[in-house]
Amino acid sequence: MAQRLPRWDQLSLRNQLTLVNVGLLLLSLLIAGIGTTLLLRPTLVNQVDTSLLAIAADPSLVVGADPTTGQFGYEHVRAAPQPYYVAVVDSSTGALRMDNWQQNQPRTLAPEVTSLGREPYSQPGVPDYTITEIRDGLGSPWRAVTIAEGAYQADQVHGTLVVAMPMSAVNATMASFLAIFFGFALSVLIFAAALTRLLVSMTLQPLRQVESTAMAFAAGDYEQRLPESTPNTEVGRLSRSLNSMLGHIDSAFDDRDRTIHQMRRFVGDASHELRTPLVTVRGYAELYRMGALDDEDKVGQAMDRIEGEAKRMAGLVEDLLQLARLDEDREMPKDIIDLEPIAEDAVFDTTAQSPDRRVRLLPTRVVLDGDDYDPAQSAFGAGLAGRGALDAAAPRVDDDAPAPAGDEAPEAEPAASGKGRRRSLRLRRPALPSLSLRRRPASAEPEPEPEPTGDPFAPMEEFDDGDVPAMIYGNSDKVRQAVQNLVGNALRYTPDGSPLELGVVVDVPRRRAVVEVIDHGEGVPAEARTQIFQRFWRADTSRARETGGTGLGLAIVSAIMAAHEGGVDVVETPGGGATFRLRFPLLTAPPVESAPSTADAPLAADG
Repeated sequence: MAQRLPRWDQLSLRNQLTLVNVGLLLLSLLIAGIGTTLLLRPTLVNQVDTSLLAIAADPSLVVGADPTTGQFGYEHVRAAPQPYYVAVVDSSTGALRMDNWQQNQPRTLAPEVTSLGREPYSQPGVPDYTITEIRDGLGSPWRAVTIAEGAYQADQVHGTLVVAMPMSAVNATMASFLAIFFGFALSVLIFAAALTRLLVSMTLQPLRQVESTAMAFAAGDYEQRLPESTPNTEVGRLSRSLNSMLGHIDSAFDDRDRTIHQMRRFVGDASHELRTPLVTVRGYAELYRMGALDDEDKVGQAMDRIEGEAKRMAGLVEDLLQLARLDEDREMPKDIIDLEPIAEDAVFDTTAQSPDRRVRLLPTRVVLDGDDYDPAQSAFGAGLAGRGALDAAAPRVDDDAPAPAGDEAPEAEPAASGKGRRRSLRLRRPALPSLSLRRRPASAEPEPEPEPTGDPFAPMEEFDDGDVPAMIYGNSDKVRQAVQNLVGNALRYTPDGSPLELGVVVDVPRRRAVVEVIDHGEGVPAEARTQIFQRFWRADTSRARETGGTGLGLAIVSAIMAAHEGGVDVVETPGGGATFRLRFPLLTAPPVESAPSTADAPLAADG
């Protein structure tokens, strides 16, 4: 058996199914043939016995009788018709007295009846008889009935009357049946084998197509797909599943190739970025070794350049480490965050960092159902057009100028479209020259806090129109870093003195909060807007190196937003410039770990 299994396993599925089907059919025919044979032969033998019983009841049916006396003699025995064998046996000695054996046949071939004794079998209404199977000289079977002595009397006949019938007719009938049966069975097997082969081939045709498609796919033709089949069949479901799997594999290969390409480019760019400051450091070291730095001023200048390049390398390595940590998909600590204070702090920090810039915080805009709002454009619309010129013409305030009279800063100008919220800011530091908001004098009484308009974690329908807070669930440090990176990018790539705005948008229908960083510089070309978030990608490498960029700032922003299940994009600022937008899922209910009560505060952080 162990030697036959490998041979069976080496057969194709089509051959296996054909052999199994033909084998089952052959087994069925054999069972049917054997069963029919076992039933047919006894039936034929019973027919012979029935005929003998009828003769036993009335021997004159075969032997005949004198028409006047109704008795038969030896001449009647001798004249009995074929194929019956009729004989008279002496009951005492067993000697054969008379039979109707043909004279032209050898006596040795006649049935042996001398051994038959008197064994009467009684049945009501029928003379005593017994049926016995005897053999002739060739060994062929005969069925014989013995009629007891005295049952029929004649003046010439004394002894036991034996009437026998050959079984040759039964054997001939059985032989004919077996020949017909086996011939029919062989024809059925041949026809069934051919039909099974055809049907199995037709049924397995889609599987052969699956095989050829898989082989072509394995050979590198990743565009191969199976044609659509009937979905409620096994082959149809297999084809659909295989197409889905091939699509996933194809996408995985594309992702792998893209990842390998990005990794190679990343390694090459990182090596290039690190090599440039290293060459600078090495160059100044060689100059010092060669004695070219012959005075203290040149040495100090060289040390300053070496220190600057070292800082640049340290910043690059730190950015690479941060990207590596973000790529690890580690769970970062998150909490409930309000985006408006983050935008306010970014305005203060930028004003302190670049006093020559006019940095403004736009009023928060809340977009409700039915508002005129295009999510593909800046949320603050055409109201930004021309603002750069107005800001450039606005009067400047010196650092030492006293604050204007009054306790409150002027209210920010509302957005050109949509519904905005006006906010009075309490500054935590002295007012900066380009900031439009002023701090309340220290002696003044603090302004009372306004009454909240609703539970910040309640469902949105419970808030008043225009008063939905810009709350998200995230990591405060990472969100601040993303905003700072965008602001730094705007400062780096816009002309000196160009204005900058920050704004927060609460998009209620789309359940998201957006921070917009708006500049009025040269803008970003449309073909580069999807590439600027790639690592080390820069539209102008020489200019980027002059401004100190490494090409990783926007890539870090993209990774941070991906960790917050949000996104970042850039659109054109009305009137010229670029508007970078950080899109966060808007928090409409507290997370489970931050909720004061799991029974009272359902989870509904919507993206």
